[in-house]
Amino acid sequence: MRRLKVFISLVRDSLDTITHGSRKYHLWMAFLTLVMLIGMYCYSIQLEEGLSVTGMTDRVSWGLYISNFTFLVGVAAAAVMLVMPTYVLKDINFKQAVLIGEGLAVAALIMCLVFVVADMGGPSVLWHMIPGIGVFNFPSSMLTWDVIVLNGYLFLNISIPFYILFRHYQGKDANPRVYIPGALLSVFWAVGIHLVTAFLYQGLQARPFWNNALLGPRFLASAFAAGPALIIVVLAIIRTYTAFKIEDKTIKKIAMVVTVAAQINLIMLISELFKEFYAPTHHSESAYYLFFGLDGKNALLPWIWAAISLNVLATVLLTFHKLRNNFKVLFFSCVILFIAIWIEKGFGLIVPGFIPGPYGKIAEYTPTGIEIGVTIGIWALGAFVFTILAKVAIKIETGRLRMKR
Repeated sequence: MRRLKVFISLVRDSLDTITHGSRKYHLWMAFLTLVMLIGMYCYSIQLEEGLSVTGMTDRVSWGLYISNFTFLVGVAAAAVMLVMPTYVLKDINFKQAVLIGEGLAVAALIMCLVFVVADMGGPSVLWHMIPGIGVFNFPSSMLTWDVIVLNGYLFLNISIPFYILFRHYQGKDANPRVYIPGALLSVFWAVGIHLVTAFLYQGLQARPFWNNALLGPRFLASAFAAGPALIIVVLAIIRTYTAFKIEDKTIKKIAMVVTVAAQINLIMLISELFKEFYAPTHHSESAYYLFFGLDGKNALLPWIWAAISLNVLATVLLTFHKLRNNFKVLFFSCVILFIAIWIEKGFGLIVPGFIPGPYGKIAEYTPTGIEIGVTIGIWALGAFVFTILAKVAIKIETGRLRMKR
């Protein structure tokens, strides 16, 4: 009974926290709300007219939605790079950032699920995935594995921080015996969610562009570069505009994680390029289309070469110790690395897997305004959710939000 009262008190105080703030905070939330409304309007058009309003066709059936889904799974998985050193290795320098990282993971997972719903055409078809009602096809279907691991990881990233914040709200320390088992499980689960996503593509034999043994490991490397890069940028914003102070050594340690992951990702990219172009076969046509164009079709050319250029530039800047320790250079590098991997794991991975088709036909894909509107709206939803979670967590962790005795 007492716990219920504490929970109600926490909910009430949290609602008070997220509805009050500075002018900048209210303008930010109003902007996100406006973008979400635009996204909802675009989605209403898609619901009414169907997926024909998107740029997807029966030739290229995965586009902007699944591209963002694939990328955001990696962003969510990257929270493990803070969870493991904090909860398992007891590194106090990561402790300041771990709740922020888990908040980003929750926001990313929510966006992942919404992108899947958008790509399916609408929520009315979700019943097909409900066990006992639809056809779940477990364990033979990789899609069902993806549903399980995503929702399981979402539960872990909600429950562990909630328990810690719930105890801190009461002015008590969290019991490690309660949350450490879940933290250990989340380490393996984080690797699992991205590997399962990679297996979804690897298992499609008719798409040789994805039949690559490096796809799973490269998914992890790119995730552990882009995710912590985003965390660094977010931490920089938080320590500038809030009372939650993040020490320089915390950001520097996360920067080292980003650097190593970015270097490994670049090495794997070079390995893939060697495999595709040193002794090309007809299975290399998708790669040729992506990097050089094919039969005069080259819509993805500026995207992929921009991504590679930004990727190389960011990795070089991060590799040099003096440049990495200059926070202006570090933040710039993290931003361009995040953009580069977003392009690389989106347009650079999903779309060319369909081009050319099984019979050699080249049907290019360009997202429509409706798709772009829905996509931006979903990203705004993620930012909205994260802002709410971070505002409450920061106030509790700084001791300014406590249960009234």
